[in-house]
Amino acid sequence: MAAAHLEPLLALNVEKEVRKDALAIRSVSTNDMHELLQQAREIDREFVARVERFPLVRVGIRYQDIEPVRRRRMERLRAAAAALLERPWRGIRPAVRARYAEAEFEALLREHLRLYACEVDALNRSMRLAALITPLRKRLRKTMEEQASALARDVARLLYAAMR
Repeated sequence: MAAAHLEPLLALNVEKEVRKDALAIRSVSTNDMHELLQQAREIDREFVARVERFPLVRVGIRYQDIEPVRRRRMERLRAAAAALLERPWRGIRPAVRARYAEAEFEALLREHLRLYACEVDALNRSMRLAALITPLRKRLRKTMEEQASALARDVARLLYAAMR
């Protein structure tokens, strides 16, 4: 029951993370990580303003917990994006295949998803949730970590399928 009520909140969170990842990818040509983190904070502020409408949620983001993980995740994402943008590939599949061995790409994606789970967990610890929802925190982190390996494996297999 509580999970159904959290779906709009989770959808907003995914949208927020997609926006931050897009920022990180677009910032490949600059070296200003400080500015990137400031822009991510602005996206967070917009997210907080939107989720504060929910009756069971209050957010006070503790950046001292989140930003070390966020920085590592964004640095890794930017490095991968830079590697894939080095040459004028025709599509993502040829770019990934040319740059990474399948196992290397799977490990890269798995680590990105693991860092994302860590960041979400740190954000969750910043939230004051109703007692009914609080037990879902640990389940969310566990589920994200379990799915990270499976998703990374599936995406790598999909991208490298024609090579087999």
